[in-house]
Amino acid sequence: MSRRLFARRILGAALLASLAPAGVLAQAAYPTKPVTIIVPFSPGGGVDVMTRLLAEKLRPLLGQPVVIENKAGGSGMIGAVAAVRAPADGHTLLMATAGEAAVNQHVHKAKMQYSPDKDLAPVSLVVKVPNVLVVNPALPVKSVSDLLAHAKANPGKLSYGSSGIGNPQHLAGELLEKLSGVPLEHVPYRGASNQLTDTAGGSLDMTFVSLAGARPFLKDGRVRAIALTSPSRSSLAPELPAVSETKGLEGYALENWFGIFAPAGTPAPVVEKLHAALAQALKDPDLVKRMNDLGGEVSPMAPAQFRAFIQAESKRFARIVQDANITADN
Repeated sequence: MSRRLFARRILGAALLASLAPAGVLAQAAYPTKPVTIIVPFSPGGGVDVMTRLLAEKLRPLLGQPVVIENKAGGSGMIGAVAAVRAPADGHTLLMATAGEAAVNQHVHKAKMQYSPDKDLAPVSLVVKVPNVLVVNPALPVKSVSDLLAHAKANPGKLSYGSSGIGNPQHLAGELLEKLSGVPLEHVPYRGASNQLTDTAGGSLDMTFVSLAGARPFLKDGRVRAIALTSPSRSSLAPELPAVSETKGLEGYALENWFGIFAPAGTPAPVVEKLHAALAQALKDPDLVKRMNDLGGEVSPMAPAQFRAFIQAESKRFARIVQDANITADN
């Protein structure tokens, strides 16, 4: 090959590279440094632990360290804002729950500093997390039908706990009230442990809580589980009926979920590469089992499917918040 021909080929390759879309080049190079996943909650909770398990599987797939950064506070909004303001290059991600992605904008309107729809790019749903309705064992109920009958016979006397105003557990109780027409007293807590302790002790009649949180209390009989809030029975506890199996409550469905997001504007090829890595990691039998043990049903979704899912969930939560007149101040 002549020097002139060789030079022409080199020049041609350089020209083609310069014409390649920026996203294609980003995909080829990505990631070029450690990837940080922001968890908008304190270390040790379910979201944090599941994210760390996922990070272990992502490291070899991405070829870079995957670092967890906890930014707790503001009902998850502090961490979400930090992710939104990060460079849109795929090196900073967010593990968000239904709260940060689909609920907070309806409850904390004045405090919102980001728009989930405009400022976050969905990468993949990771897990769905059904809550379980548990009652004090002394309460004479073994089903949702029993519970509602008991509540009607004792108007204004039954209380339920959740992990805070406007979170999915609170909305689960509000939805039960709306569909059944039976009023219940909501008692917000800061964590599942106190909810369960008070339910076991009788100062609280019942509570909505994650399966993982309830298991130690269920195992020794301190509380009794009567139903799941998921649309149908869960493989995590197939013996428990869904609330929707109760006559008159067929439309009941409300569960929490966790998913990975990137800042809006992240190149599509980078999002696609991230999704592919997540999809592969979430097929790992060991990871699936460990997520199941923590009360999460592994449920990966493609970015477009995940976005449609979030939009539908946001509308569902908005209706409940509006009907119950829930704000961050009540």
